[in-house]
Amino acid sequence: MNLLAIIRTALRALARNRLRSFLTALGIIIGVAAVIAMVSIGEGAKAQVEQSFAAMGTNLLVVRSGSTSAGGVRGGFGSQPTLTWDDLAAIQSDLSSVRYAAPELRTSAPIVSEEQNWTTRVAGVTPDYLAIRNWTIARGASMSESDAEGGTKVVVLGQTVVDKLFGAYADPIGQIVRIRNVPFEVIGVLERKGQSGFGEDYDDTAMVPARTFEDRLQGGLKKFIAGTIYVTAAPGVSTQRTERDIANLLRDRHRIGLGREDDFSIRNLEELASAREASTQTLTTLLAAIAAVSLLVGGIGVMNIMLVSVTERTREIGVRMAVGARPNDILLQFLVEALALALVGGLVGVLLGIGIAQRLSAGFGWPLLIRVDVVMYSVLVSAAVGVVFGLYPARRAAQLDPIEALRYE
Repeated sequence: MNLLAIIRTALRALARNRLRSFLTALGIIIGVAAVIAMVSIGEGAKAQVEQSFAAMGTNLLVVRSGSTSAGGVRGGFGSQPTLTWDDLAAIQSDLSSVRYAAPELRTSAPIVSEEQNWTTRVAGVTPDYLAIRNWTIARGASMSESDAEGGTKVVVLGQTVVDKLFGAYADPIGQIVRIRNVPFEVIGVLERKGQSGFGEDYDDTAMVPARTFEDRLQGGLKKFIAGTIYVTAAPGVSTQRTERDIANLLRDRHRIGLGREDDFSIRNLEELASAREASTQTLTTLLAAIAAVSLLVGGIGVMNIMLVSVTERTREIGVRMAVGARPNDILLQFLVEALALALVGGLVGVLLGIGIAQRLSAGFGWPLLIRVDVVMYSVLVSAAVGVVFGLYPARRAAQLDPIEALRYE
């Protein structure tokens, strides 16, 4: 009996019991769908984390000043000004591991246009800050070095501020807005960034030159920086090396002896991003493992139903043996039936899993990432499950005695 005839016989046997065949494949369908949906959601969550940290900036280090201590109460990093403008200049010029370094001075203030007002986050920055934080200009121009050095009264607005002050479709370039009663000319609008992973609206911001910020808006601390220094590592240089270089430089400049605590802090956001990605990957693996258990259960269901099928078709098997079917033909027929059930279940499970992943990713607001390798492995594993769990019933069918099978009622 040739292979094609065996396949036709196996498919006819499955078609005679459509409901049973569907229920047998249902375990495989659920298992494959669960694997694909869980892995896709996990990959989407991982991509969301990567996007959040990419929006914050790449290869990013955050340097903050020291902490106050009064009456045994410590104020935390940033409460005691210890970083100076000369420190910033030294980081920019003396360290080859640093690509950009820029200050960020922050406050919250109302911005007033001719018709509207909006309270937002106002940042005093330099042109390098926009490069560090991956900010691009959607309309108009960015602030220049001459703006930063000359302390000109210009402002670059985030899209949320533009919408609130001028409307969604207005062109604010060249308009005058007032920040704490100081007039500023709008020279640019930032590209929309959206929200961070913590719910912060990146577009709800206004940026002015750092010198203008100190002179006109908040006042400065003379030689000290009343804010944070953002640093990005040079190409090909690890943030860990850049962090060490900055720490050594600042300890030397601040004359901090061996064994004494730093009067500054450095946060490496790349390490934070890696930790969050690792936790997300662990969760994805856990979910995939749980989903794989359902695939195993589906395989056991295939074996159970095939054993029942062998018992019910004992007389049929005896007739086929009596007319010339060899044990290998019987074995192959039942293996083909199990494989067909598993493959069809796997393919249907793929479609169902993609559909579930689309619904879940839309509900969570995460990107949908379907891994082709996971889809292929799921189908292959479902086929392997069909063969492995179908082998015992097939061998049992092939080992039946033809005479005993013909007598079976």
